[in-house]
Amino acid sequence: MAFTVGISTCLDHRGRWREGRDYVYLDRRYGDALAAAGADPLLLPPGARPERAVAAIDALVLPGGDDFEPDSPYPAEIPFELASPDLVAFDRALLAAARQRGLPILGICYGAQLMALEAGGGLHHHIPLDLPAAREHQLPEPLGRHAIEIDDDSRLASLLGTRRTDVNSLHHQCIAAVGPGMRPCARAEDGVIEAIESLGPTLEIGVQWHPEKMSGPAGDAFLAAWVGACRTP
Repeated sequence: MAFTVGISTCLDHRGRWREGRDYVYLDRRYGDALAAAGADPLLLPPGARPERAVAAIDALVLPGGDDFEPDSPYPAEIPFELASPDLVAFDRALLAAARQRGLPILGICYGAQLMALEAGGGLHHHIPLDLPAAREHQLPEPLGRHAIEIDDDSRLASLLGTRRTDVNSLHHQCIAAVGPGMRPCARAEDGVIEAIESLGPTLEIGVQWHPEKMSGPAGDAFLAAWVGACRTP
């Protein structure tokens, strides 16, 4: 039986590809990885009606993306690639509509951070400045990895089938706190939150790494387990 996973797209609003034009785009590895996991991926571009988009899918993926704007000024030399306000507004509406319907949700990097923010949490906007004792979290691809520890009693641990694994790491922002109804469920060895999940019955997980770029427990095996769990009544 078909199982459709909607994936929000990214939005170039700064003319990086061609001046005067906005482009929606997505790393094809998201769709390829979800298809390999047994799902039918469906791209959801900004401009779609969030309620109708969510009505057409069985689960939602909020992918990686650009930075969230800090609440207070940071030193001018810290580079921020700010996400399009239109895209952030669309993703917030998608997330709200998916939560209203009780759909399974997976947030990846930017997507996990958005989930935390929408639950009432907050971010560290630049790890080297906000958490000077933390290790480097922008590691080179394809081999840059660090270890994470997963809580025993978490949904994430049941999906990964392990309490410790290695993940890729491409971010300089991270979750500082989760709001009511969610909890951290995995951390790096330096204490940085690497995953969050809902305390409610819905399968709602956010991961700071990029499983679509990886094989192994935190990569293709995780996505296959997530899709399988989404399909289980």
